[in-house]
Amino acid sequence: MTNPSTRQHFRTLLKPGAAVVLPGVSNALAARVVADLGFPAAYITGAGIANTYLGIPDNGLVTLSELADHVGTIREVFPGPLMVDADTGFGNAMNMVRTVKLLERAGADAIQIEDQVFPKRCGHFDGKEVIPGAEMVAKVKAAADARQDRDLIIVARTDAIAVEGFEPAIDRAHRYREAGADMTFIEAPKTPEQIAAIGKLPWPQIVNIVLGGRTPELPNQKLKELGFAGVLYANLALQASVRGMQLALDVLRKNGQVGDASALAVDFSERQRLVGKDAFDALEQKYKV
Repeated sequence: MTNPSTRQHFRTLLKPGAAVVLPGVSNALAARVVADLGFPAAYITGAGIANTYLGIPDNGLVTLSELADHVGTIREVFPGPLMVDADTGFGNAMNMVRTVKLLERAGADAIQIEDQVFPKRCGHFDGKEVIPGAEMVAKVKAAADARQDRDLIIVARTDAIAVEGFEPAIDRAHRYREAGADMTFIEAPKTPEQIAAIGKLPWPQIVNIVLGGRTPELPNQKLKELGFAGVLYANLALQASVRGMQLALDVLRKNGQVGDASALAVDFSERQRLVGKDAFDALEQKYKV
């Protein structure tokens, strides 16, 4: 169970103009790396879990119980606040109640929900559909009501830019805020002008930077000036790790051996340091019979 102070701390971090960088993690090892590098918070990415756990695209097939299991294991090793991608809430408003309660117990400090039709698609895919705004308003209300800890942050995301246009997406963000969302997240703006207009909304906003996606990457200082509270790099770690695997394994395939791997991989001792082997060795000695 998360320490309630991490939720209070997250609220102090995610202020307009802070542009806190939230690296995405899809497993506990990635979370350890993020913590080791000094990032104050992280984002548990649904797309990353779909890719790494099931080896499939971000198409809504990860279940709530699978997500909760991942949140629990990441919570155990990550000391800072965690924002969790809960997709569409896994159903209607009634499902949303259960989703929020389960993820809160698993250790979420913020829960992000979105207004796509289930099964959802990655926010930077073609062919997205959104549910009626009134239906999402009810789901946001259900999420806000379901939390046991009032410091748990509800983040309402809209994918309406690609379906209805930019102004309807802004209107949806207003409606979700009025329904009880602490923050909003207007996915996949296409231009710096759209990003700037989102940042001007008078409550905390999230922007999502996807390498190869639809949203241009602006400098963090610029995003601060525009007023954003948080900046997601949801799958940078995943994409970088895939590239690293491809490079190292290609050497092995071509040469039948690795040789000097210093440019391709961390060494054995660094891997053990990251997973806290010394602490486990000490624990083993403490209870040794």
